[in-house]
Amino acid sequence: MAVLEPKGHVLRPAPAGEAAPDRVGETRAGGTPVHLRTGLTRLLGPHKVLSGLTDLVRYASDASPYRFVPQAVVVPDSVQDVVRLLAFARAERRNLVFRAAGTSLNGQAQGEDILVDVRRHFSGVEVEAGGTLARVLPGTVLARANATLARHGRVLGPDPASAIAATVGGVLANNASGMTAGTARDSYRTVRSLTAVLPSGTVVDTADPDADAQLAAAEPDIYQGLLDLRDEIEADAGLTARIRAKFAIKNTSGYRLDAFLDADSPAQILRGLMIGSQGTLGFVAEAVYETLPLRPAATTALLFFPTLPAAAAAVPHFAQAGADAVELMDGNVLRAATAVEGVPKEWAALPETCAALLVEFRAADDTQLAAYERAAARICADLGQLAPRPAGDGYGSFTRDRERAAALWRARKAFVTAVGGARPPGTTLITEDFAVPPGRLAEACEELLALQRRHGFTAAVAGHAAHGNLHFLLTFDPGQPADVERYAAFMADFCRTVTERFDGSLKAEHGTGRNLTPFLEQEWGPAATALMWRVKALLDPDGILAPHVVLDQDPRAHLRGLKTVPAIEPVADPCIECGFCEPTCPSRDLTTTPRQRIVLRREMLRQPAGSPVLAELTAAYDHAAVDTCAGDSTCKLACPVGIDTGAMMRGFRRARHTRAQERAAASAATHWRTAERATRAAVATADAVRHRAGDRPLAAATSLARRAAGPGLVPHWLPETPGAAPRALPRTRKDGAAAVYYPACVNRIFGPPAGRTGWLPQALVTVAARAGVPVWIPPGVTGTCCATIWHSKGYEAGNALMANRIVEHAWAWTGGGRLPIVVDATSCTLGLAREVVPYLSDANRALHAELTVLDSTVWAAEHVLPRLAVTAPVGSAVLHPTCSAAHLGRPGAALAEVAAALAEEVVVPDDAGCCGFAGDRGMLHEELTAAATRAEAEEVAGRGFAAYLSASRMCEVGMAHATGEPYESVIVALERATR
Repeated sequence: MAVLEPKGHVLRPAPAGEAAPDRVGETRAGGTPVHLRTGLTRLLGPHKVLSGLTDLVRYASDASPYRFVPQAVVVPDSVQDVVRLLAFARAERRNLVFRAAGTSLNGQAQGEDILVDVRRHFSGVEVEAGGTLARVLPGTVLARANATLARHGRVLGPDPASAIAATVGGVLANNASGMTAGTARDSYRTVRSLTAVLPSGTVVDTADPDADAQLAAAEPDIYQGLLDLRDEIEADAGLTARIRAKFAIKNTSGYRLDAFLDADSPAQILRGLMIGSQGTLGFVAEAVYETLPLRPAATTALLFFPTLPAAAAAVPHFAQAGADAVELMDGNVLRAATAVEGVPKEWAALPETCAALLVEFRAADDTQLAAYERAAARICADLGQLAPRPAGDGYGSFTRDRERAAALWRARKAFVTAVGGARPPGTTLITEDFAVPPGRLAEACEELLALQRRHGFTAAVAGHAAHGNLHFLLTFDPGQPADVERYAAFMADFCRTVTERFDGSLKAEHGTGRNLTPFLEQEWGPAATALMWRVKALLDPDGILAPHVVLDQDPRAHLRGLKTVPAIEPVADPCIECGFCEPTCPSRDLTTTPRQRIVLRREMLRQPAGSPVLAELTAAYDHAAVDTCAGDSTCKLACPVGIDTGAMMRGFRRARHTRAQERAAASAATHWRTAERATRAAVATADAVRHRAGDRPLAAATSLARRAAGPGLVPHWLPETPGAAPRALPRTRKDGAAAVYYPACVNRIFGPPAGRTGWLPQALVTVAARAGVPVWIPPGVTGTCCATIWHSKGYEAGNALMANRIVEHAWAWTGGGRLPIVVDATSCTLGLAREVVPYLSDANRALHAELTVLDSTVWAAEHVLPRLAVTAPVGSAVLHPTCSAAHLGRPGAALAEVAAALAEEVVVPDDAGCCGFAGDRGMLHEELTAAATRAEAEEVAGRGFAAYLSASRMCEVGMAHATGEPYESVIVALERATR
């Protein structure tokens, strides 16, 4: 495997092995062809056209097993832009594919011509009619929409496992349903109206009372054609019955022909057809959903069975009792789920033949929930002893404990990623999704297992069993023709079985995409399939939208474009490119996302040595991937199997360090006391200059230095940069101290925000004494650090030196762990509590195990607040939770608890996320913080607050820079409120 070798500041891959058959060809090295780039730039403007090779390759993958490199990527920011693009495509005979989150499992979000990214600028949700309606833009992440609706006690109907990343536009386009939606709560049943942009450029708002008249005037052929198709279908009793039967179970194969039976007018027929059309009939610019009550009470159980058919046979009992979710998982899924945090490792020993049902009942109140629990208990008693029963607390019984239930759901929702992460090296992952009448689920499970055995696959099976909906995963190597043919034979056999034996749906909720198009007629028959072709021809007569998606006459279309998966760095190799990480990434709207960093790396490994494609990708990777990664590792939290792309980028930073740089970093660690004092003195000098002449001279000086030394070494000067801290830390006493207080070096160097009072070390000492739990600052803290500075930049020697130093000192300060050590920046709490551990000597690792490291927010919530009265509360406070708090868990809740004690109203913005400041990275790459905080800053700007609070000094600087508001530590605000 190639590894990145240091050569100056540019990453140079070592020569790769044999080039992959699906590598990007040398003719693509220049990116978008000049004539196309010129035309699109003239149409939309240069900032909306992504044309470099890196841009094209990073968009070439979605969550499916396919990979197609577009000719260009465009990022429209309005409906008018989309109309212009459609006109351009018609005039130039080009194709468009709309892409939002790229979580599609069947290649719907990929195109070979112009790819249109509608995630970035088409995001937003408006709550209407007291929460019963939600007006949602297509780029809005489903979980984000539900977060807004939750304040009104409402939720959207569809609930796919990918809700943390999938956008509403993609959910609607595929009619994705999920665990509980079935056929009653999906988009087809809950979208009241939508605004569609047709391939002709005509915009239709189906909620407009004059929608039909406007459609008839603008598109008379479409208006009449929809009526003619409706009349033709209604006149054919057999076809009508066939359509009704097909949609009695979950079905996303082809177009929603029942739209012709469910609607009274062309505009309403169009509404129904657009849902599930997978971007092939037009662009849905906005949808108005009817929302559902958010039932807060829930009881959940994971029940184990000896075999998959036995589990399937139990499903109808729970469904009939009113269970909202009955999720099936076979032994392979359960075993693979051990990669998910919180899942018992003992599951790895479960037999492959076993299975489990994850059953959940939801209710409006505890009384109704208790009735469900009694019914569930009777069912379990009738079924007898459920086995095998793995080790672990509470399995086999229902629980109302939300944390335990959340852990069970994490295991289920990680189905694709957990199994995919455990796939054999070099293989790709196919996710199949079908439905049968629920009463035949057990029979379908038996047949599926037999099919797998016949074709030499060991598939993992899970699904929404209450709805007769099963998912299974297959792995094979697309680079091996024999493996591809084995997959092709299996698919032919599988599709024949589902359609002929069960009259089921070949796609229940993932959309036809690319991999079921050859089998559409096999499911629907020639008459219904011909109608679908006529629908496509009526609405998109020039065929400009998403060719090869939904409809394709090539019998081997599903075997084209299958991607190879070359092995990359071990930390990221399990990635299946699902995209769950992308909404959390601070650089997602600036350069690349974690998934895209991995996609680009894999393309490098597909290339032969000396390839111009390889050279182009490598040259761009420094800035696009490595330098603009905040390194906050929130991607690890979002990834179901914990892939830490931030760690991979830190490894690349380390790989390009010269020996001189490593020695300098180690020397800085060795002489940190001197470096710290020098830095504080420099800040004091800069602050004096600012007081005399303002920020402009400082900004000019740093700008000049950045040009001379490089933007990766010299930070910007920001007006929000705090002044210097006092020379001496507050005086404290060791005798009687309830905890050791470790002020982070950033708080030893920087004082309060410009124009504000309240220095964090003094505030914490004061408020702790006020509460009767005094803290002690050891005299030797200067010259020590939590090592995060070196860790984040990939300086290994300096990191190890400082990690061992701080642990040795902390152990001595705390009396061998007798006292807790309180840290006043969550990033430093994370550093001292976790990140130092891999770099410790065996002896120091033993010392570290004796330490109790507490974040200052946790200390305040648990030890200070109960002993104080808030005498001067503020009216409102907005919080910026830190990434480190998300990693640690408890500090995030503690921040909210302390804020709630000192403010009458506490708001955490729905779009709160990593600020991208990442220590000093926001000063080195100011554009990173600007991009990362844009949505959160807009929320904060929407109203005024009395307090702007966080728990990490540099995050506070970053948010102040982004919003213009004076963010400060919640501890400083607490001290002020309890005087």
